[in-house]
Amino acid sequence: MSERTGSTGAEQESQGYLGRITNAPSSQSALREVARVVLPEAKDLDALPLYVDGPLRKEGSSGSADEVAEHPDDILSRRSMRIRSGRRVSFGSYFNAFPASYWRRWTVAEKVVLSVATTGAGSLIVYRSNARGISQRVENVRLPGGSQTSEFDLTLAPFGDGGWYWFDLIADQEGMVLDSAAWSVPDTAPQGTVTLGVTTFNRPDYCVNTIRTIAEADGFDDVLDELIIVDQGNRLVEDEDDFAEAEKAMGGKLRMIRQGNLGGSGGFSRNMYEVVQGRADGSASDYVLILDDDILLETEGVLRAVAFADFCRTPTIVGGHMFDMYNRPVLNGYAEVVDRYRFLWGPIEHLGGIDFSEAGLRSRPNLHRRWDADYNGWWMCLIPRKVLQDVGLSLPVFIKWDDSEYSLRAKAAGYPTISLPGAAVWHVSWADKDDAVDWQAYFHERNRLIAALLHSPFAKGGRMLRESLTTDTKHVVSMQYYPAKSVLLAIQDVLDGPDGLHAMLPTRMPEIRAMKDEYSDARVVKDPATLPPVRRKKPPRTMEAPKSPTKAQLIPWAVRTVLKQTLRPVRDMAKEYPEASVAHMDSHWSYLASLDSAIVSNADGTGASWYRRDPAQVRELMVESVKLHAELLSRWDALSEQYRAALPEITSVDAWARTFAENGPAQ
Repeated sequence: MSERTGSTGAEQESQGYLGRITNAPSSQSALREVARVVLPEAKDLDALPLYVDGPLRKEGSSGSADEVAEHPDDILSRRSMRIRSGRRVSFGSYFNAFPASYWRRWTVAEKVVLSVATTGAGSLIVYRSNARGISQRVENVRLPGGSQTSEFDLTLAPFGDGGWYWFDLIADQEGMVLDSAAWSVPDTAPQGTVTLGVTTFNRPDYCVNTIRTIAEADGFDDVLDELIIVDQGNRLVEDEDDFAEAEKAMGGKLRMIRQGNLGGSGGFSRNMYEVVQGRADGSASDYVLILDDDILLETEGVLRAVAFADFCRTPTIVGGHMFDMYNRPVLNGYAEVVDRYRFLWGPIEHLGGIDFSEAGLRSRPNLHRRWDADYNGWWMCLIPRKVLQDVGLSLPVFIKWDDSEYSLRAKAAGYPTISLPGAAVWHVSWADKDDAVDWQAYFHERNRLIAALLHSPFAKGGRMLRESLTTDTKHVVSMQYYPAKSVLLAIQDVLDGPDGLHAMLPTRMPEIRAMKDEYSDARVVKDPATLPPVRRKKPPRTMEAPKSPTKAQLIPWAVRTVLKQTLRPVRDMAKEYPEASVAHMDSHWSYLASLDSAIVSNADGTGASWYRRDPAQVRELMVESVKLHAELLSRWDALSEQYRAALPEITSVDAWARTFAENGPAQ
């Protein structure tokens, strides 16, 4: 039995689209499901805009689109949904549309088959888009009622630069049910297997939740070899009340490894190491998929990443996106790149902070173009075993830049990184952290410099050293002496060369953190009311914070500010009382530079610090900063050769094996 409406059969065949309705399994050649249509866990309506798209909104129109107005009772299961009488529901959403252009560009697949099982009467409309986000109807099928499965052979040929496939369901008066739907491709690639690797430090509750989530997930039996959790803390995952039950649910596929705190790079390298070494029976996973510990996992993304990697033309790093844990529909970055001239990471312009509750996938033309990434964060990232064997494990850099450097290294060896739409986790947003002014400032600076020495194609690292000096100066004039000093220690460690990187893994972080007691700007007071009240002898002339200098004004402003901060005595009252109380979002360096002291709240709102200007520290830090940056500039070429020559050894399996052996579990 078959039925078609819309374009004629001849038109469909010329475009490569073939649709049919069947009551029996497809008689085509073997297919493999690569993306199942799913709905949010626990009927989470906050996350629903990622699974079911809301009303279309034209680009540039004012106001936001209405939220997806589905009732939780309409979500019947992870794969099934009720469409009420007269309703139209689009699955042209982040998690359920098919990223055709990514499959077209990176895999051997030439077509995809959409299969939709429904109960009830209505209409099923299949759409595709192009790289400009223009939608085109592919099929419009009437569903006569009862239970039926509709299948569509859909070509991937026209998706070279971008585009998606998706479908809408429109219920007749009696309503209808989506029983299940899936996207499949011809089964021409071997089924790969994966080891999931989690690294944790004192987040046992998150880890037990991840174990339970994976144990309860459907479809993992043939894909998952094991879940390895590398526990680097002293609040152990195994000591959690629910651990035993979660471990049992894993059916023997959970392995716990304890070691000293070697940071993310040390923990993830241990996951990589175990996959390269293989298991006791001689078998080995095809992939390691590393996951952050403080995440919520959409398990379908794991299956999609493995399937995509199986069909890739060449071994490929397949990354997942990161959504905001506390604002579920917000995507932090769609594709991330490294600006080689500045040597900074970040999302491509206009591809960060995407709120799908304001406008869905169909209303965002820029998401229909295929965007190619330089790297993917290690909150969720699949790496083939072949890549690990060829390019080594992570840099021994504790935290920051380990993920981006690895993809740059892999790319130079011929292995691309893909950030795959439809594979994702939820993670705490960077907006709720301020690691540029805490102990991580050291690692931001040191590891960025090392990555640039290894991979920058520009003389003297391009703009990087200039920006490094500027950033350190901003810390100093903002009364942020702790991060300023941390940056200078980072530069000194880079100048000392790569030989000590493994040895510093377990020691440098506690050493940097121990310095906090020496700096009032680093001491966080949980109850700001215990600090002195704000007082100022002469109030400012305006309630508005000073405006930041323009580019043309920046250099003369910086000279005046540094001279003022080094030569002008601190106002007497500011020694005893803060001159202002500054919210974290207002703590811009140009404002803080105008004050002699201030109470500044931290990023997550749990406390505040008392910043106090110290001309002696300003003089000392500025002199040291200029000296170290000048030395770094003069030695750049020699250091670059030194780090590049050392790279194969410091990222080798043998080097990491020695580090693991020397760093036993925390007591």
